[in-house]
Amino acid sequence: MINFRPQNYLMKKIKMKFKRRTHTCGELKPTNADEKVVLNGWVNRKRDLGGVIFIELRDRYGVTQVIIEPEHNPEAHQIGKELRNEFVVSIEGTVRQRPDDQINKDVTTGEIDVIVDKLVILNEAETPPFSIKDEVDAFEDLRLKYRYLDLRRPVLQKTLLLRHRMYQLVRKYFDKNSFVEIETPVLMKSTPEGARDYLVPSRIHKGKFYALPQSPQTYKQLLMVSGFDRYFQIVKCFRDEDQRADRQPEFTQIDVEMSFVDIDDVFEIVEGLMKVLFKDIWQLELQTPIQRLTFDDAFEKYGTDKPDLRFDLELQTLNSVFEKSGFKVFKDAVNNGGVVSALVAPGCAAYSRNQIDNLTTHVKKLGAKGLVWMKVNENGIDSPVAKFLADDEKQNLIKSLSAKSGDLILILAGKRLKTLNQMGGLRIEMAKRLELLNPDSKPKLLWVTDFPLLEWDEETNRFYAMHHPFTSPRLEDVELLDTDPGKLKARAYDLVLNGHEIAGGSIRIHSSELQAKMFKVLGISKGEAEKKFGFLMNAFKYGAPPHGGIAFGFDRMVMIFAGETSIRDTIAFPKTTSAVSLMDDSPSEVSEEQLKELHIRIREE
Repeated sequence: MINFRPQNYLMKKIKMKFKRRTHTCGELKPTNADEKVVLNGWVNRKRDLGGVIFIELRDRYGVTQVIIEPEHNPEAHQIGKELRNEFVVSIEGTVRQRPDDQINKDVTTGEIDVIVDKLVILNEAETPPFSIKDEVDAFEDLRLKYRYLDLRRPVLQKTLLLRHRMYQLVRKYFDKNSFVEIETPVLMKSTPEGARDYLVPSRIHKGKFYALPQSPQTYKQLLMVSGFDRYFQIVKCFRDEDQRADRQPEFTQIDVEMSFVDIDDVFEIVEGLMKVLFKDIWQLELQTPIQRLTFDDAFEKYGTDKPDLRFDLELQTLNSVFEKSGFKVFKDAVNNGGVVSALVAPGCAAYSRNQIDNLTTHVKKLGAKGLVWMKVNENGIDSPVAKFLADDEKQNLIKSLSAKSGDLILILAGKRLKTLNQMGGLRIEMAKRLELLNPDSKPKLLWVTDFPLLEWDEETNRFYAMHHPFTSPRLEDVELLDTDPGKLKARAYDLVLNGHEIAGGSIRIHSSELQAKMFKVLGISKGEAEKKFGFLMNAFKYGAPPHGGIAFGFDRMVMIFAGETSIRDTIAFPKTTSAVSLMDDSPSEVSEEQLKELHIRIREE
């Protein structure tokens, strides 16, 4: 509710004079003792001790304690009585060094106070709907509704300042390495082949629409055709996706493309950037080259294509142990081309039946039908399925897994990728239970390579590009486009940090003939390809160089480097998971006049 004051009161406040600040609230030290200073900021906290008033004054640089003494300046003391949290004030005063026994080591200005000579209230504030502090207990929806207040919290300001710093490091690095930052259009042609486009109706061209870019993919490839051999851009991208955890409809990419390169050239540039970020943000020396794993090996060992390598707990495939097993679950998995995958939980043989039942419930939520468990003891294996296994199978099992007495063996069997993915989820769950996910663990980077080029969709009965339709197949696999496209491997790669994919890219197709063949395999007709991508394929006919690149998820990178758990805490004004801005209530309805100008009519369902 807005409070209305008498006109003369308002004019008095508007005409109130204040001086330009001499210092921020985070920089005064004992070396400033006895100096006259001017500070501007928000009242973070007020303590009235029945005479002397203590104010914590806050800006984005820090907090300074100012003291209003009645005998020093009665007028300032009278004004100080009016102060409440989040009032905007200006103070003039004198810096005083604190006695040793009153020093506050938790703040950078904890060795000084400022004794107030003059106090000006620049603006009053209503009581905020939640406390402006780091450890706030308000629900996220409330904080997003009042995001401008949420952004006053030091932890969010620190993250956004880190984001700014990373922007500058990225730009400086690419400029140093001869990359050119070129802006690409925000209004582009709709080429839906992946996530859903955001569409923008054209007022001038009736019935036609622009699309907001999901990525500058086609434009950066055209820049390679144009001869700009090294391009980068920090760019906004847009995807109209259904609700997904920790996704935003608009997000930021570091977009990179290079000509006359192969995979190792892209890796060299990316690893150089990561060395800079590790050194400047974390003060860590990143050892390069970064470890590489193929897609198949990553799934085989970790059950995911974005494994967290900060802890061990590798999965192990047991098909060779159980290829002649009498236990039907294992036998069927092996005979049907599936997998029997195991995980050794060290020292967990003492788990109670209830604890194991909880693990079973967990894997069932991941889609598994059940969980096979075996406790290793001095006499061998204790398990409900032990009676179905031959003695040599039990011995080979323990030997293959290097399991020790006191360990717990957890096994799933079934279709390969599905089962391995479930085991990957179980691996993370066991890491949590064993407290292996230590936030202070040394960060781990990983390249994942040799992805499948295509993935088959049972519902639509067609192939889809695992990355995008411009990804080049491995040169040795090109013939498989005509004979067995499902076996094609891509010249694609992802960069994974602490279990999060932070970048993905590929070497691109630069031949119009090969691109046309790729569209055909994807079920995109010649006419449809011409309509959607004709401009790109035509450009390839005029001498396109070999090229490749990568795109970083910048919001996610900031999240990891800042030690946060949600990308919403790295974006100044984020949307909810349902793509709504609670602060300004968008998306919102528009007037009939606006719709009429755009030749649009809303149809009631």
